[in-house]
Amino acid sequence: MIALSDKPLPDKSIAGMFRQIGGSTYPLVIESFERGKTIFFPGDPAERVYFLQKGAVRLSRVYEQGEEITVALLREGSVFGVLSLITGQKADRFYHAVAFTNVELLSVPIEQVEKALKENPELSMWMLKGLSTRILQTEMMIETLAHRDMGSRLVSFLLILCRDFGTGGTTGVTIDLKLSHQAIAEAIGSTRVTVTRLLGDLRQENMISITKKKITVHNPSTLSQQFT
Repeated sequence: MIALSDKPLPDKSIAGMFRQIGGSTYPLVIESFERGKTIFFPGDPAERVYFLQKGAVRLSRVYEQGEEITVALLREGSVFGVLSLITGQKADRFYHAVAFTNVELLSVPIEQVEKALKENPELSMWMLKGLSTRILQTEMMIETLAHRDMGSRLVSFLLILCRDFGTGGTTGVTIDLKLSHQAIAEAIGSTRVTVTRLLGDLRQENMISITKKKITVHNPSTLSQQFT
């Protein structure tokens, strides 16, 4: 199971650095997406790089059988859409990017990001750290989805959300996202009916509470130990 750790705050300097990449020649674009709306599909041309200013974005892979697997859930301060920078060629989009909540994005042309990376070693190191974090979360999501038991899968996902979106309080760790049962079901490959039943079980056991669609995990360590 996933251990809980302190959630790092978004680095405000990252947003400033991202704004400077575009400059006057390629002005920064600000886009908003409602929850559930697609930002880009697999196969779309990789033309822009995105900075997540507000909200959360779900990245997933769609397979031939039609199954869609979540590979990462991005929080504020994340950069995505950079795969072609790694491959060194104009690759099409590899993931399906969807607004997990209402989101606000900053974006710049990928050519400008390439130029900025060559000119600014600090930006290159920051990008590498961001990609390393993404890889770690992808490994955690794979571990979560490897659980055949849907209850264990849900608990693993809640612990990831606590780690990345949690705020501590007197009653436990509150996941700072308004989550519908349908959104959770889509993220873990389940159904809304199953997620509703499992969340109800956790509430009855006093493991969690839900207020205005925000989930509070009362004791993440206890929850993790119980379902290990």
